[in-house]
Amino acid sequence: MPDPAARDAAEEASAFSHPAVAPDATAAYGEHPDQVVDFYAPRDGRQRAPLVVALHGGAWRAPYDRQHLTPFVDFLARRGFAVANVEYRRGSSIPRQGGTAPVAGRWPETFDDVAAALDAVPRLAAEHLPQADPRRIVLTGHSAGGHLALWAAARHVLAPDAPASWRLPAPPPLRGVVALAPIAHFDRSVELGVCGDAVTQLLGGEGEFDVRARHADPALLLPTGIATTVVQGRDDIVVPQAVADAYVEAAAKAGETVGFTLLQDVGHFPLIDPAADACAVVAEEIAQLAF
Repeated sequence: MPDPAARDAAEEASAFSHPAVAPDATAAYGEHPDQVVDFYAPRDGRQRAPLVVALHGGAWRAPYDRQHLTPFVDFLARRGFAVANVEYRRGSSIPRQGGTAPVAGRWPETFDDVAAALDAVPRLAAEHLPQADPRRIVLTGHSAGGHLALWAAARHVLAPDAPASWRLPAPPPLRGVVALAPIAHFDRSVELGVCGDAVTQLLGGEGEFDVRARHADPALLLPTGIATTVVQGRDDIVVPQAVADAYVEAAAKAGETVGFTLLQDVGHFPLIDPAADACAVVAEEIAQLAF
């Protein structure tokens, strides 16, 4: 039995070993330097290709930006997808007093940006990625980005007291969501101390948790009516399977069926590693919704 920590470190090293892949175009959806989207054209030259909107992970922390997701994004482009790789504002690089890790997330800016980016992508893609078919959009994200993907697909069920720019009057025009090892259930994530209690930091601390979780926890924003699949490694020690289990169970209690693909002998990072078999499984799950 391999040591779980050693295995995770090796998988992370493999996923991060690929050189960043430059986009075919970049467009801004706001004035902040992080409010940008990188576009990747399908490598096979096809037209009217499904558009995959990707949200990177990294516990909503500043050191992890969209660059580490570009090999995965390029992998999807080589599979015939048009891809939009979204950047968004994350937490400060300076730890909180007494802390050791950068702060996770910025409230409300992280959510402001994801909402604004998703609203802008169809227009920006029409200008910068004409190969994309805006009628076939699939949303995907890894880890913290998986959380944001699930949240973005639930904006039409947000409560009336959520920020107006976050709410949608009708379901977003998505073919579906493929969430990869998502931080999808806040209470369970806090119980497990996922990513150094990043969820509590994202919400601004324990004093804000209950009020803000109502607007930010995907497990509390169900049902959505959007086709959703969760892909999870059984051996994930970063965002354990128990988090995905709790989300899928919450969906079932809300009367919604969520697809759940569990991968044996797979941890957290192979899902976005083009060198791993798990990455091909992810691409197939996206294709099932897109085509």
